[in-house]
Amino acid sequence: REERAQLLKEARETKDRIINEAKEQAKVEASKILSETQAAIETQKMAAITDVKNQVGKLVIEVSEKVLRRELSGKDVQEAHIKGLVDEVKLN
Repeated sequence: REERAQLLKEARETKDRIINEAKEQAKVEASKILSETQAAIETQKMAAITDVKNQVGKLVIEVSEKVLRRELSGKDVQEAHIKGLVDEVKLN
């Protein structure tokens, strides 16, 4: 009878140890998954920001080009603008 009680006690202890180890392993895995997910989100966020900056840069260039074409549409305007730039460069 004592042997049976001892075996049951050992079985319970083994069960508790296995459960606790499984819980710890689950916590470690959950933490690892969370860290990897956060890193992936940060990478995607930076890629999206870079993409938006590139798009904004392209848009600014296109708009600037159109504005300059309109403002410098005539030859006289172009020559005056170039003369102004040359004078500005000479001063610097």
